Amino acid sequence: MKNGKIGYAVVGLGIGKAHVDAAAASDKCELVAVCDLIQEKMDKVAERYPGTLTYLEFDEMIKNPDIDIVSICLPSAMHAEFAVKAMEAGKNVLVEKPIDITVDAALKIEEARVRTSMKAGVIHQNRNNAVMKPIKEAVDAGRLGKLVLGTFAVKWYRDQHYYEGWHGTWGMDGGGSLMNQAVHTVDLMQWLMGDVVSVHSTMGIYNHDIETEDMTASVITFKSGAAATFVSTTCAYPGISTDIQLYGTGGTIEADADVLKRWKLRDADDEDEEEEDMLEKYGGGNRIAEKKDPMLVTGHASMVEDMLDAVINDRDPQILPLEAIKSVRIVNAVYESARTGKTIYFD
Repeated sequence: MKNGKIGYAVVGLGIGKAHVDAAAASDKCELVAVCDLIQEKMDKVAERYPGTLTYLEFDEMIKNPDIDIVSICLPSAMHAEFAVKAMEAGKNVLVEKPIDITVDAALKIEEARVRTSMKAGVIHQNRNNAVMKPIKEAVDAGRLGKLVLGTFAVKWYRDQHYYEGWHGTWGMDGGGSLMNQAVHTVDLMQWLMGDVVSVHSTMGIYNHDIETEDMTASVITFKSGAAATFVSTTCAYPGISTDIQLYGTGGTIEADADVLKRWKLRDADDEDEEEEDMLEKYGGGNRIAEKKDPMLVTGHASMVEDMLDAVINDRDPQILPLEAIKSVRIVNAVYESARTGKTIYFD
């Protein structure tokens, strides 16, 4: 604790800058420290948020008794190692996506959470897009009838410059367009459609000089009997869309990331009127929804706020390690299927 508030720290100032801003903006915590290998990055944070301590050594930072929560925002293959270190030092952790690049590594975070009784949450902030709550509620209430088909496509673009560091390497990134960019949508797919039965995939490198893929295409089946197509790419210039589309015997819902595109449910009193109302509420995405509802929090801030509330009220964070592991398992099944040409079946 610092100044009577939860003490917050962030390691890794790439995507970690979003965690820094969220912590600094919260009235529930005090931004205590940041850690990175590049002092200049930390100096910019300290200049923006005076009083923030800077550490080049993570082991030194987690000795600070004022720190209660650490956001782990390092290259993906380092997540488990640093999350476990932090929990063993008595710190709660909020881990960036993916939780790690293999199921075995990710399970180390769960084991440490149980062993140390510290809290461990995982970032999948797209679940908190404004439109996702009504979509999830509609699915769970059976308003789409029996789910038949899902189509998910992450059609983004990255130039070669993006891959000059650890991105696009098997050892640190764990994959390319699927593990890094599309894992959020993999999480949404399994969250909405349920447990996976099988994966059959292809992948390739089409527009980048990298180790990993920049395109995957998969057919996925679920225990419910539904099927989905899933596409990921960083070759779709200039960056097109993130399609999240659900089709059932009772209706259709389509969205592009946080923007609702279609809402047609057979059980509505008036299908057209309900769709018009839903498009008015959610057709402008998070930015418009937040203007209409000042209490709504989306993006990384929603996950940081959830983690703070979990520590304050001694409850589980929104997304626990075992839940986050599901998307990593699906991603790795896609890669295995693409490498072997075989359909991968889940237990």
